[in-house]
Parts: sequence; C-alpha cells; structure tokens
Amino acid sequence: MAIAEVTIVPIGTSTTSLSSYVADMQKVLKQQQGVTYQLTSMSTIIEGPLDEVWKAIVALHESPFISGAQRVSTSVKIDDRRDKASSSVQKLKSVQEKLNC
Repeated sequence: MAIAEVTIVPIGTSTTSLSSYVADMQKVLKQQQGVTYQLTSMSTIIEGPLDEVWKAIVALHESPFISGAQRVSTSVKIDDRRDKASSSVQKLKSVQEKLNC
C-alpha cells in the first residue's frame, strides 16, 4: 500500500484564504474509490494501492481548476513499501513504541 502526502496550492486566487478550495478537494476525495485519506493542517495524506492513489491525486489537482483557479501547484511525496503492510497509523505507532523505550 502506498502512502502519499499531497499539497495542492491554487495560485492567483482573489483571496489569500484557501479553505474553500481545501473543502472542495475534500469533497472530491470522498468520491474516490480504493483510498483512505486524512486532512492535516498543511497537507492531505492518502493511502491505498498506488494506481488508486494516483487517480485521487489527479482528481485533487483538477479540483481548483474546476473552482476557478487558473494555475495550480501540486507537491507529492510517496512512501510505497512493498516488503510488508504499512499505513500512517503503523508508522506513527512504530515511532511511539521507540519513544516509550
């Protein structure tokens, strides 16, 4: 399973507030099949099979254009571990266990 961190920034909007774009993108994510996601204060984490994650990222990238943006900058970071099952929860748990030693 792939874990992707995605940050999408509409450029040249009429206001410095981007929360309406973020809300629209979360609605788009809700419609995506085969992935789970978590909104954070700075990005969105998407988990699932790599092909489904990419589909979700493409849909997210298109969302600000649909909302009127003329330019969009998208940054993606992917952790695709194939030797064993992985998830955001598992990664955090592993670090927490080491902190509790």
